Amino acid sequence: MERPADLAAAITAAAEALIAVLDSAASRHQLPPTQLRVLTLISSRPETNVNGLAELLDVVPSSASRLCDRLEATGLLRRVADPRDRREVRLVPTPAALTLLEELAARRQRAVQAVLDRMPTRTQHDLLLALVGFARAAKQPAPEPQVDPAVQTA
Repeated sequence: MERPADLAAAITAAAEALIAVLDSAASRHQLPPTQLRVLTLISSRPETNVNGLAELLDVVPSSASRLCDRLEATGLLRRVADPRDRREVRLVPTPAALTLLEELAARRQRAVQAVLDRMPTRTQHDLLLALVGFARAAKQPAPEPQVDPAVQTA
């Protein structure tokens, strides 16, 4: 079977549709998307401090700190001293934040399932196989570019 020329475009459009479904499910929360992202990041990385968060978000530490201030003020984040090095301050999601993230994950899963339910079973199965294959290929290292032996560098 020949690959359609617009396969990458179709995948991009599908990814954008998926993001729209996920964002729609998240929009019911009163939290801005950046704050949700911060909670997601720190909940999966228990060793995160403000500098580490700034790196993950690709922002300056003062911006990350202000984000943390807002989350702390709403009761979704705590700053705690690292038991191994009391000079380090770790960012910890509160139980309320973890509950919020669990609810969000469930809401997103239901939203995706609602779209899947509108697809024929065979198409769902084909999609599953394609996504598994895509994920495997994405994990493989990119091949090294082939160097033409006829081209020499100085």
